[in-house]
Formats: sequence, C-alpha cells, structure tokens
Amino acid sequence: MGPRGRWRPWCLLAPFRGSCLFLFFCLHMGASCPQACQCPDHAGAVAVHCSGRGLQEIPRDIPTETVLLKLDANKISRIPNGAFQHLQQLKELDLSHNAIETIGPAAFSGLAGGLRLLDLSHNGIRRIPKDALGKLSAKIRLSHNPLHCECALQEALWELKLDPDSVDEIACHTSAQEEFVGKPLIQVLDSGVSFCSTHHKTTDVAMLVTMFGWFAMVITYIVYYVRHNQEDARRHLEYLKSLPSAPISKDPVGSAP
Repeated sequence: MGPRGRWRPWCLLAPFRGSCLFLFFCLHMGASCPQACQCPDHAGAVAVHCSGRGLQEIPRDIPTETVLLKLDANKISRIPNGAFQHLQQLKELDLSHNAIETIGPAAFSGLAGGLRLLDLSHNGIRRIPKDALGKLSAKIRLSHNPLHCECALQEALWELKLDPDSVDEIACHTSAQEEFVGKPLIQVLDSGVSFCSTHHKTTDVAMLVTMFGWFAMVITYIVYYVRHNQEDARRHLEYLKSLPSAPISKDPVGSAP
C-alpha cells in the first residue's frame, strides 16, 4: 500500500472470496494513515510514525485508535488547542526536535488520563504553559529548551512529572538572575535558590517605591497649600494696612450746644 497505510497481505484474498465489503474494509485500513506518514504494527496497537517529514503542523487525520505517535524531527512551531483531543488511546507522544515555541492552554486536552510519556525536548520553548501541562500524569521531557528561569517556571515545574532520565539536562537559557544562566535548573533549585522569593522581593520594592511616590506627592501638596494660603493672608493684611484710616471726632463729651 505504500507509506500511507498498514496494508494487510490477506487483503489480496478479497477478490477470491468475492466480498466487496471485505475489500472495502482493507482499503479503509490502508487509507487511515496520514499522508507522508507510516503506520507499522506496534505490538498489535496502532503506531503512527511521522518523523522527519518536514511537517509544519500537526496532521489532522491521525487514526483515533493511535497508541504511539512520533512527530519528532519536523518543523512544527506551535501546538494549537485540541490538537490531540480525539486520540483518547494515545500513550506516547514524541514532539522532540521541532521548532515549538507556542503551546495552547488546551493543546493536550483529552490526554490527561492515558498519556504516559510526552517528549518536548529540543524545541524553542521559553516558558512552560502550566495550564497545558499541569493536568497531565505523563512523564514529560523538557531538556534542551531555551527556558527562562523565573518564578512562573518554578511554580509550573512543581506541578509536572518530569522524566527522571532527562531532568538534569534542563538548564536556564536566560534568567531573572544572571548568575544562573547556563546552569542546570534542578541544581539551582536544589541549592536553595527560589526565583519566587526574588520575585516577591522585587514586588515589595516596587510597592515601597510607589507608596513613597504617593507620600511625596501628598507632602508637596500640603506644603504648596500652606504657602499659598500664607501668601494670600499676607497680601490681604497689606491691603488692609493700605486703606485710609477714618477721622476721629473731637467733640467734648457732655458740652453744651
């Protein structure tokens, strides 16, 4: 049948059995494999191999009964929401050696219960989408990604089940603290460093600066108000002093007319 399907040798017997329905079934089995992919037998289960095919997006015609899906060594740059939601039986998903930078928050919806291994290594992921990966029970490979080490990454990793065989290869490509660039992330965290405490300190400093700014504005207004009123009072007093005084009557008290 070629690379498109899993051709069964017993399908050749269809004409001899005179069953058009049987032949149709065989053709359907062969056409169930995505174009440019191969679907060999995998311990009696459906496996779809699309490795190194130059794919730029996730194929849409992957068989629903697929258990193993290999999409590694392609040019996939994003994983949209619901890309695998019809693959309820999927156990292993290999997306390594692509150009993935964007992962939708619902990219792996429908896989939470059955997926056992998710390989996202060797991609362009800078930030871990906690909403997309946090609900998975699968072991996740994240090594060799340009991760930005910050509080959000640390919090996301707390909710993931990282693959123990590759966890030591997860490194800080960039960091909120320059001294950790290029160092293994697990080694940094095991040393007692917390990116979240740095984040909280930065936030506290920002709040103090903001409060000081408001306080300075209030003081400045009060000083201006007092000085302005003093100036008005001084001008009013000078105005009163400049007014001519009224003449005083000198008639003796009780004098006769």
